[in-house]
Amino acid sequence: MIEVRNVTKQYGTKNVVENVSVKIAKGKITSFIGPNGAGKSTLLSMISRLLTKDQGEVFIEGKEIGQTKSSELAKKISILKQSNHITVRLTIRELVSFGRFPYSQGNLTKEDWKYVDEAIQYLELTDIQHKYLDQLSGGQRQRAYIAMVVAQNTEYVLLDEPLNNLDMKHSVQIMKVLRRLVDEMGKTVVIVIHDINFASVYSDYIVALKDGKVVKEGTTDEIITQPILKDVYDMDIHIEDIEQNKICVYFA
Repeated sequence: MIEVRNVTKQYGTKNVVENVSVKIAKGKITSFIGPNGAGKSTLLSMISRLLTKDQGEVFIEGKEIGQTKSSELAKKISILKQSNHITVRLTIRELVSFGRFPYSQGNLTKEDWKYVDEAIQYLELTDIQHKYLDQLSGGQRQRAYIAMVVAQNTEYVLLDEPLNNLDMKHSVQIMKVLRRLVDEMGKTVVIVIHDINFASVYSDYIVALKDGKVVKEGTTDEIITQPILKDVYDMDIHIEDIEQNKICVYFA
């Protein structure tokens, strides 16, 4: 389990994340939702220690992340940020192999390559694995980065807006892959996501944030309600039950 206790992050005099506490259960998909500037990505970065927190504590399996060696943390938790800029010209296969660095420090074993091959297959990239990243569409590139995280084979997988640059087909594919990681491999997945319908359909648990604070957290049924979404997004959002899924209609 990941436990966040009273975490705060300030930029100047503004609290981007303010006194947030949340528990992330193992073996579930937890989604952070909320408008732009809600603090979702900042919170995710502090959980992974990519960003230092100004106050509070983050515990993974009962151990505070500040007391964990970086080399050990990288075997426990992986994160994919929104923007990834690699200046070196790499193939998909080479990029995905970077996910094994915490284990091999660049000298990949047969077992490391097995994880690389499985991740490439999982993201349906086998046919194009030898293509260079600059030859790919935005969606293909995003899947390659997610494959790199899958190859890292950590118990906790953190993804910051993983559906960026993806069309509908590949967005569904990614969410199905994440669902499989949880259901078949027992991973714990935490995602920052803007599309509340993807959050509704694929999540086990949702944390709704606004202005750096948790407005409400709970199961999909508890969060995807008109009053809570109105509070979070300042919009009247109609909710339809379609094949046991709560679908939000916010275009009218």
